[in-house]
Amino acid sequence: MDKLDAINRVILDPKYADYLAILKGARNGFVYGVKVRFPHALVMSILFGRGSWKNRARSILRATKTHAMNLAKFVTIYKSLCLLQRRMNGGKERKADTFIAGLVGGYVVFGERTAINEQIVLYICSRVVASFIPRDHPPSPHPYPPPDGVRPLPPNARLFSFFAALSWGAVMWLFDKKGETIQPGLFNSMTYIYKDSNYWHDLRTLLWHNK
Repeated sequence: MDKLDAINRVILDPKYADYLAILKGARNGFVYGVKVRFPHALVMSILFGRGSWKNRARSILRATKTHAMNLAKFVTIYKSLCLLQRRMNGGKERKADTFIAGLVGGYVVFGERTAINEQIVLYICSRVVASFIPRDHPPSPHPYPPPDGVRPLPPNARLFSFFAALSWGAVMWLFDKKGETIQPGLFNSMTYIYKDSNYWHDLRTLLWHNK
């Protein structure tokens, strides 16, 4: 019990807070990566996987490990660089610090083009693009506001309608006319939905099996 109390005193000491925040950030990044990638890889393997179940299991674990480790590495680099820049500026954070830290972390961790990195980067990119849609007016004050005072606002409903229409129109045109530019995972999904549905040989391949 004395040892546990001593450990708790250390981890609650403010002078270690910056470094322990990096450690917990890496931990949370790893856990989140597992939670996101494992069910996704499992479902995709069941629906579209090829080969033996043993090879599929290895593929699921490999994808999960890669996603989780990459998020843990990125958080570590990001938080470390934010801390370094803050220390170099007398303990004050500058506006560009988070951008610079994200820039370096993104290049180091996600700069190598792999299937998983491509999915993550495209996911992030889509959120960045969508952030330029004007937001609706803030709602009335929440009785329990978030600790940092920031709460995400939904996009303006009318402008989102145009954004959705433009996105779907563009992706369908690209799929039909310039399929080589579509991300492989999306291309395969769209092929399954829009192209494979044009072919069948009997009742079985019409309603039960794709091919």
